[in-house]
Amino acid sequence: MKLNMHYKIRQIRETEYAILSDFLYQAIFIPEGMEKPPKAIIKQPELQVYVADFGKADDWCLIAEATETAETKEKIVGAIWARIMNDYGHVDDETPSLAMSLYEEYRHLGMGTALMGEMLKLLRDKGYKQASLSVQKANYAVAMYRKAGFEVFGENEEEYIMICRLQ
Repeated sequence: MKLNMHYKIRQIRETEYAILSDFLYQAIFIPEGMEKPPKAIIKQPELQVYVADFGKADDWCLIAEATETAETKEKIVGAIWARIMNDYGHVDDETPSLAMSLYEEYRHLGMGTALMGEMLKLLRDKGYKQASLSVQKANYAVAMYRKAGFEVFGENEEEYIMICRLQ
């Protein structure tokens, strides 16, 4: 655990949008014992909906920026973003779907919970009624999503579609 690490959550800058592709790759859940897919997998159309042309009217993104010591430069270590898109977690055309990830070495430190809380507050403040996401049933993040207020809305063999009511 990174004991001296400090982090802050802030809105992404337009000049940083390109990093979302990296976090999209990090968001791919890899079950225990499975090989990581090649990075090129994010070029598939069903994954590009999460990042292509990011920055439109209903696109929102918060990042976690960490510093480990007073001398180290801030580093973006996590991101959560929302957009209305026809993705795996799509519910309707008024509900933003969320995607979130942290670099592996920054997981299990509370940053994901903090990012989720800030994003749900932002979406609530913007007037959205609910937010959705898709998560593999085996993903440890399911417990965090439930704690944040998400409920299972639909499911298939491998995944849950979860929604969080904001109003």
